[in-house]
Amino acid sequence: MSVYLSIVIPVYNEAESIDQLYAELKDVIAARHYNAEIIFVNDGSRDQSMDKLRTLASSDSSVKVISFKRNYGQTPAMSAGIKHAAGRIIVTMDADLQNDPNDIPAMITKIEEGYELVSGWRKPRRDSFLRRVFPSMIANYLIGVVTGVKLHDFGCTLKASNADVIKGIKLYGEMHRFIPVYAAWTGASITEIKTHHRQRVYGKSHYGFIRTIKVVLDLLTVKFLGDFSTRPIHLFGGSGFFFMTAGSLIGMYVLYEKFYLHIFAYRNPLLLLAVFLFLIGFELILIGLVAELVIRLYHESVSNPVYTIKEKINLPLTSPLPQGEREK
Repeated sequence: MSVYLSIVIPVYNEAESIDQLYAELKDVIAARHYNAEIIFVNDGSRDQSMDKLRTLASSDSSVKVISFKRNYGQTPAMSAGIKHAAGRIIVTMDADLQNDPNDIPAMITKIEEGYELVSGWRKPRRDSFLRRVFPSMIANYLIGVVTGVKLHDFGCTLKASNADVIKGIKLYGEMHRFIPVYAAWTGASITEIKTHHRQRVYGKSHYGFIRTIKVVLDLLTVKFLGDFSTRPIHLFGGSGFFFMTAGSLIGMYVLYEKFYLHIFAYRNPLLLLAVFLFLIGFELILIGLVAELVIRLYHESVSNPVYTIKEKINLPLTSPLPQGEREK
């Protein structure tokens, strides 16, 4: 039988929660009779997480394990799990038990209704308001305004999607929170549902207010990729044309002052401003042309994984292996 559901879970130092999470997932899978696989991606954990995962995989062939050689971050871990998922529907979630596995059936129901991606909305949030909730509110607002995709909670890892939609999204850096944005830009129908958010019991959060700054920087990247990834000359060239025009107009005014007001150019600071603006504009246009060449080379090249796999368990060997991957 083909796999119906793949559940992808990045793991980083979550040894205390793995067994409970596994048990809850198996209860949900059994109750709904899903033909499912659970893919744990060990993101360079330094505790006993990998030992726990080996034990689970040895007793249950539906548990798949991917282990990185070092910590790469949540987005590469999620990307690796999605890439190896065999299910028609792919669910992503955290390993810290704050996402509730019992919300998965409701998300799958939405997929069966025709939506291609369902995003979780943690309500109410069980986190510190100042450290987590308030920065998240700012980030969600900014993402909605800049991208035009209106969701209440982009940061919720619990999401369900058709495999063909999420597998078509290339994830880099810390871009996993923008999955709904990328999906919407491809024309996928998206929605969100309220999900249970549980108090963190084990370990500590790796997120804080500084994350909001990173989100803003990532948002700039997303906006650029969404609007100018195939036509960067429009951004750089447009800015360059503006600066060159401003420099030319100021230069003409300098000439006017010289011939009609008898203000010599070497005594006029506007001359220096005109030259600088014109040169900046010219350089921006050149950057735009170079960016056009880079973009074309990028789209014509084969992308390589941004992670290195140390070990796979209960996953088929692939031949040849993609560059950057090694089988144990």
